[in-house]
Amino acid sequence: MSKVIKTGVCSYGMSGQIFHAPFLHVNPGFEFTAVVERSKHLAQERYPNVKVYTSAEDMLADKDLELVVINTPNYTHYDYAKAALLAGKNVIVEKPFTVHAPEGEKLVALAAEKGLLLSVYHNRRYDSDYKVVKQVLQSGQLGDILEAEIHYDRFKEELSYKKHKEIGGPGTGALYDLGSHLIDQAIILFGMPEAIWADIRIIRKDSIVDDYFELLLYYPHLRARIKCSYLIREALPAYQLHGRIGSFIKTKSDIQEAQLQRGLFPNSPEWGAEAPHEWGLLHTAIDGKVVKQYVPGSPGNYMDYYQGIYEALANQAPNPVPAQDAIKVIRIIEAAFESNKEGKKVSL
Repeated sequence: MSKVIKTGVCSYGMSGQIFHAPFLHVNPGFEFTAVVERSKHLAQERYPNVKVYTSAEDMLADKDLELVVINTPNYTHYDYAKAALLAGKNVIVEKPFTVHAPEGEKLVALAAEKGLLLSVYHNRRYDSDYKVVKQVLQSGQLGDILEAEIHYDRFKEELSYKKHKEIGGPGTGALYDLGSHLIDQAIILFGMPEAIWADIRIIRKDSIVDDYFELLLYYPHLRARIKCSYLIREALPAYQLHGRIGSFIKTKSDIQEAQLQRGLFPNSPEWGAEAPHEWGLLHTAIDGKVVKQYVPGSPGNYMDYYQGIYEALANQAPNPVPAQDAIKVIRIIEAAFESNKEGKKVSL
């Protein structure tokens, strides 16, 4: 790789430490050049050459930076992404892209006007579990899909230590936080639904933000349910696909986040590889014979996203996650809140 893309990260909390810095450090096409830390210098302990700025505004003034990662609280995404584009930087925005779809459309227009890349970090497209679900679906081994269910469950009564996630207000809650992953996956698998029904609740004792939701996505010949709860001690399979000739059942089993939290880098041996007991169960008919077997998946790798960003910037390859994709996610989230409030199905 001859081109090295100097990159700045707007925050060094969990997102910066876990999901961005390690990939920028390992990929030779990037240089983790700058980070915003208002009081601590944690980034320099692991990456001694990184420049530390005390504000995003100061970092955006760094003329060496070509790419900026917006991984600040959700409600700030629009303002920081706009500022970065106006500063002439290519931009990656954490999910959820923006709080409201019109904000996203304005950013897309601004990026096009400036001739800059605008991408959204929907990293769960690169999970091992989702990849094998997509593989089985595309194989046609299930026949026409009639019903699908995707879960992202946790068991956590206590509130998050990340205060901005629990204060309420625009862009907070489980639907924006975890739902954006599941909705993006559903759109990739099945396309945009025609309508949506939603039940969104608060179930933790001290919470003021939604921590439970169930969405029903309506397609002409398919119903897809998307579910999340913070109080599920014994989780159901994360993916359940039922087609005209077969079913596929898969646990949520990607190990990358756990590996990153242990301090591993994404070039470590056995990166993203699932244990055999996590393989998905395929129960279908092949050539007229009923088959029930476990399907191994290929390892997950969020580096595929960053390599896609590199190819887009260095070699004019397609954007791995165009912002237009992420706007669809926000439209569904907004329609879900409308459905929950009105108690009815909402057309999209």
